Amino acid sequence: MQRHLDEKIKIHFSKYKQILVLLGSRQVGKTTIVKKIFSQANYLLVDNEPIRKILETYDIESYKSLISPDAKMLIIDEIHLLSNPGRAAKIIYDQLNDVDLIITGSSSFHIKNKTSESLAGRKIDYKLHPLTFSEYLVQKDIEKDLNFNILENVTLKKELKDKNYLFDMESILESILIYGQYPQNVNNPNDKKYLLNFVDSLILKDILELKLIEDKKLATDLLKVLASQIGNLINYSELSSRLGADIRTIRRYIEIFEQSYILFRLYPYSKNKRNEISKSAKIYFYDNGIRNALLENFSNISLREDKGALFENFIISEIIKQLSYSDKNYKCYYWRSKQGSEIDLVLDNNEDLIGVEIKYKKRFLNQAFKNRYKQASVKMMTVNNFY
Repeated sequence: MQRHLDEKIKIHFSKYKQILVLLGSRQVGKTTIVKKIFSQANYLLVDNEPIRKILETYDIESYKSLISPDAKMLIIDEIHLLSNPGRAAKIIYDQLNDVDLIITGSSSFHIKNKTSESLAGRKIDYKLHPLTFSEYLVQKDIEKDLNFNILENVTLKKELKDKNYLFDMESILESILIYGQYPQNVNNPNDKKYLLNFVDSLILKDILELKLIEDKKLATDLLKVLASQIGNLINYSELSSRLGADIRTIRRYIEIFEQSYILFRLYPYSKNKRNEISKSAKIYFYDNGIRNALLENFSNISLREDKGALFENFIISEIIKQLSYSDKNYKCYYWRSKQGSEIDLVLDNNEDLIGVEIKYKKRFLNQAFKNRYKQASVKMMTVNNFY
C-alpha cells in the first residue's frame, strides 16, 4: 500500500523532535500508514472508550498506565475525539521526552482550532488525501512505482501529446471519475453502497459531533448544490436565496467543509482588476466519488453531460494532492477576463507562470491568457494526454 507520504513520514523523527500530526478526512488511510511505518510503536485508539477516559484525565501519571515503560514511540489515533486534543498531546510531549509522538485526526478544523495555541512550535502537520492517480495504479498493481506524472506534465516545459497506454486507461479513468479515489475503491471497485453510506453517515460525522453546524439538513442540501456546481463560480447570494439561509451561514458552512477536506475553493489569478475577475472563488471536491454520491448519480460516463466537469475536478484535485506531497511550491488559481475568456488552472511560483486548459476532448487553445501574460506557458490537458 505505497503512498507518496511514506518517505516523509518515515524520516520525520530523524529530522525533527516535534510531534508528527497526520490530518485528513475519514477513511483516507491515516491509521494504515502510521501503523505500517511505525509498526513497533505503542498504539492508542481514542475511539476505545477506556482509553478515551484515561486520556481525558489530562494527567501524566494516568497516561503512563497506557504506555509501556520502554516505549520509544506512541501513536494516538483519532485524537480529535478528545475534548482537548492539544492539551493531551502537549502533556505527553513535554513530560515524556524520550517518546516520539504521532497523532492522527479526521477533522482538520478541530485539530487546528484546538491545538493551534497549546502545540505552537511542538508539531509538524502532514496531510493525507484520497489516493493520487499514481497511488491508485500502484495499489491496483498496474504500475510498480509511484510518480508525479500529472504534475510534471503540467509544470515541465514540454508539449502535451496524445499517448497510447499499456493498460486500459479508458475503463480505469471512468471508474475514478465516477467512483473516486478513496482506498476502499481499490479492492471494492465501483461500490455505490459504500459511497452512499459514507456520505450519509460519515462525511458530516465530525462536524456534527463537534456542533460546528446547527442544521444538518441545510449542510447536506448545501453540499448537494455545491456538488452540482463543481468548476463554477460560487454565488453566495444565489445559494442564500435558494436554500433559505443567510449569507454568513452559507460562507461559514463552506469554510467548515473546506477545513474538513470535503471540498476546496480555487481563487482567481488577477494582476489587472479592471479587466479580470479578482474575487469570486470556484468550488471543487477532493474526490469525485463523494461528489457523485451526494448527487446519487453513478451513471456511465458516456451518458453524462457533466463528464467535462468531472474530468476538470479530477485534474485540479490531483494537482492539489500532488503539490501537497511534492517539493514544488506552486500556488493554484483560475483565470477569467471580464470579457469571458478563461483558463481552468493557473500555477504560479513567482518564477514560472503556467496556464492549463482542462478539456475532456481536445479543442482549440484559447490564447487570451498568453496574450495578457506574455511570460506564461499555456497547454491543454485532455483524457488522452494527462498521464
